[in-house]
Amino acid sequence: MNEARDIALIDELRALPAETPWVEFKGNNTDPKMIGKRCSALSNSACIEGRDCAYMLWGIEDGSHKVMGTTFNPDSQNVNGQVLQLWLANSLQPSIAFSFRIANHPQGRVVLLEIPAATGAPVAFNNIAYIRIGSATPKLNDYPERYRQLIECMQPYRWEQGVARRYATGDEVLALLDYSQYFRLTKQPLPDNRAGIFDRLEADRLIVRDVGDRWNITNLGALLFATRLGNFDASLARKAVRFVAYSGNNRAARVTHRHDSQNGYAAGFEGLVSYLNDLLPKNEHIGAALREAHPLFPELAIRELVANALIHQDMTVTGAGPQIELFGDRIEITNPGRPLVKPDRMIDLPPRSRNEVLASLMRRMGMCEEQGSGLDKVIASVEVFQLPPPLFRAEDNSTQVVLYGPRSFAEMTQEERVRACYFHAVLKFLSGDKMKNASLCARLGIDPKNASQATGVINNTLTAGLIRIADPDHPRAGYVPHWA
Repeated sequence: MNEARDIALIDELRALPAETPWVEFKGNNTDPKMIGKRCSALSNSACIEGRDCAYMLWGIEDGSHKVMGTTFNPDSQNVNGQVLQLWLANSLQPSIAFSFRIANHPQGRVVLLEIPAATGAPVAFNNIAYIRIGSATPKLNDYPERYRQLIECMQPYRWEQGVARRYATGDEVLALLDYSQYFRLTKQPLPDNRAGIFDRLEADRLIVRDVGDRWNITNLGALLFATRLGNFDASLARKAVRFVAYSGNNRAARVTHRHDSQNGYAAGFEGLVSYLNDLLPKNEHIGAALREAHPLFPELAIRELVANALIHQDMTVTGAGPQIELFGDRIEITNPGRPLVKPDRMIDLPPRSRNEVLASLMRRMGMCEEQGSGLDKVIASVEVFQLPPPLFRAEDNSTQVVLYGPRSFAEMTQEERVRACYFHAVLKFLSGDKMKNASLCARLGIDPKNASQATGVINNTLTAGLIRIADPDHPRAGYVPHWA
């Protein structure tokens, strides 16, 4: 940890008019039980106060907040035969990632204990949770209104709000983030002064204030707008999008193109999609006078599926990021983390994202469709191109979408025909209509005189339990998804 930042933090805390529910000053009182109780109380109080961390400082006079120095050495103190920090970690439930740090302040030696705010459950010391009220540290259970308030304040950990770069200067923020892209994509005029730039970045939680006029760049800010993801921690850099193109239909084929994105998702999204569309194979169609090239894959589908992979990935999966692989007959788009919605319900159910702030900002910037309207448009565009239906696949720790190149009805497998029938029934239902034999013929490119082929597909889909007759008393009324 940066000692200059710790000294700036100490001075900022000393400037407070008095101790707060999340800050306490000590001289040389190093009683382990006292420290344990304070860790519980300060962590719980910090959560209620909306703070990310609480602090205990040794070597600061309580009343005047003068630096008086301390001889406390947390690394050498033992409790019941254990190092203090190990004993403390074992005594707190749940164990929290507290941090003792020694700062050689110009006015004397200070020990700083940084205590994360409670997140999933109240923090207890020896199975008793405490709270901070004034300078007192009573049991949390004795104050039920504080307990209710704490439970209301506790939120699940959000990766987007984590810190990618701490204690950055203003110049570093402007160098590390492509702020001009932020203003362009959010359709805001670029302010004519630095203060205005920082105000807007802070309003969207891309940066948050640190101490000493410094800034913290959030994971959200870095992932979306990094000028180069490699300038941040390796775990963040590995979330860059990777693209690989093969000359054949499997990974044993020769790699023809490889591209590892270096920019943040928002800063590099348009370039990535353009790069993909330029590489995707095209069919040539001769019109009335000109020869025109038409892509084999719908551009809208590619754009939406790539955006979905970025939005819905599990950011807590380390060492992995979104991957796009282009084969001779298909394109596979994979992201870390199992989906939160069953694959066969991804089209109709509202999307559930682990990264709602990221998703909201990407939609605001026009990088993907409005919430709940993306995948149905993907399926609709696939139907217009008369492609085989996409495959949504949930693996152990990843989600994959496979988009196939053109194949005739005769070349589709029975599984693909059934899946196409189900997706078609879903789209019809979402538009207030019902699937019928004639509409399925049009979807699958079946000549109306061969309508019996569509009937066979419908019967197989009924047998698979994916669709049902809309009105049993009127079988010709059409078909709807099994869940409708």
